[in-house]
Amino acid sequence: MSRSSWMPRKAMVLAAGLGLRMRPLTLERPKPLIAVGGKPMLDHALDRLADAGVETAVVNAHYRGEMIAEHLKDRKAPKIVVSHEDVALETGGGVKKALPHLGEEPFFVVNADIVWLDGPMQTLKRAASHWDPETMDALLLMMSTTKAVGYEGRGDFHMDPLGRLSRRGEGEIAPFVFAGVQIVKPELFADTPDGPFSTNLVWDRLQESGRLYGLAHDGAWFHVGTPQGLEEAEQLMVTGGIRWFWP
Repeated sequence: MSRSSWMPRKAMVLAAGLGLRMRPLTLERPKPLIAVGGKPMLDHALDRLADAGVETAVVNAHYRGEMIAEHLKDRKAPKIVVSHEDVALETGGGVKKALPHLGEEPFFVVNADIVWLDGPMQTLKRAASHWDPETMDALLLMMSTTKAVGYEGRGDFHMDPLGRLSRRGEGEIAPFVFAGVQIVKPELFADTPDGPFSTNLVWDRLQESGRLYGLAHDGAWFHVGTPQGLEEAEQLMVTGGIRWFWP
């Protein structure tokens, strides 16, 4: 199979966070079940995975996890495996716990509380077409901080002309923020702590080895981190005409 037609068959969807900054909306429901554009953010992520041809999605659940499981019980595509976490394992720990369901091939990891719109090509297919296992162990979708709706941070990464990523230094401003979508190799999580840990641990190791890569997103992306951010995203999707392109 050529690299242009390769697609991960499995994905990890991170849906276990507490959503503290989204309170009071998350006092009674997990953040991934908050609707944006008339549909829960979790469903947007899973629909994109299904459209790209992903067959199985492992969804982790901790905060209000019973609501996540109930919401997903009738979904047919992709096939859903719920990974229940008794304690919050963070991004890296959640992926590590789910590894038995994710297989031995590279897979997507998608945050369930982000909203993006595709550019000229489906974002997930575009990421898969850029994946090169010979040179990279992780490929992160990047969003330009100047184009990220609702984002007011200092950025996460610099990216060289070949796509290699490096973190911003102390006090620096970086041009790209992680957009919540990545392709990773499962073996990256083999030598990692048991229990909670952040995927940042894996990324830092890959930066040192030069095998952490990025791909700049070419569509719209919304930072929906607070109730105010949610309202801004909703308004822009209507007043900016974006709703017409919403799947």
